[in-house]
Amino acid sequence: MLRKAVEEDLKFLLRFEQGIIEAERPFDPTLKEGNIHYYDLSAFIRDVDTEVVVAEHNGKLIGSGYARIRAAEKFLKHKKYAYLGFMYVSPEFRGQGINGKIIASLTRWIRTRGICEIRLHVYDGNVSAIKAYEQAGFRRHMTTMRMDLDETP
Repeated sequence: MLRKAVEEDLKFLLRFEQGIIEAERPFDPTLKEGNIHYYDLSAFIRDVDTEVVVAEHNGKLIGSGYARIRAAEKFLKHKKYAYLGFMYVSPEFRGQGINGKIIASLTRWIRTRGICEIRLHVYDGNVSAIKAYEQAGFRRHMTTMRMDLDETP
C-alpha cells in the first residue's frame, strides 16, 4: 500500500535516509564519514510543492520516495520540472516492483501539477539503480564529471 508520508513517519524515514547514504557511499568518495543527512524530510512533508510517498507492508514502512517541483532554467522549454529523490526500498522487499509503484504514484501527482518533465540523479556506477530507472522510462541525459585536485601546493 502507498500513502502520503506524515510527520509520525519521520523516525523510520530517517533510517531510510541512512540506508540510502550507506548504499551510495561506495559510489561517492566525497561524502563525509559518519552520520550525514541529504534531506530536510520534515520540511518536505509539509511543503505543498513536494510529495513524499511511503510504501507499507503489514503496517510497516518498507519504501519511500519524493517528488519536488522546481523552477527550470530560463533557457529550457518548460518552466518547471519535478525532481525525484529519496528513493528507497527495504532490502528484503527489493525486486518486487515497489520502487516502480512509488515512481508511478509520484508521476500521477506530478501530472496533477501540470508538470511535463521529471529528473533525478543516480551514480554512474550504480548499475542496478540505472536499470530500474530505465525500466521506469527514464533515459540518460547528462553526465556529471569531477576531478580531485591535490590539496598540497
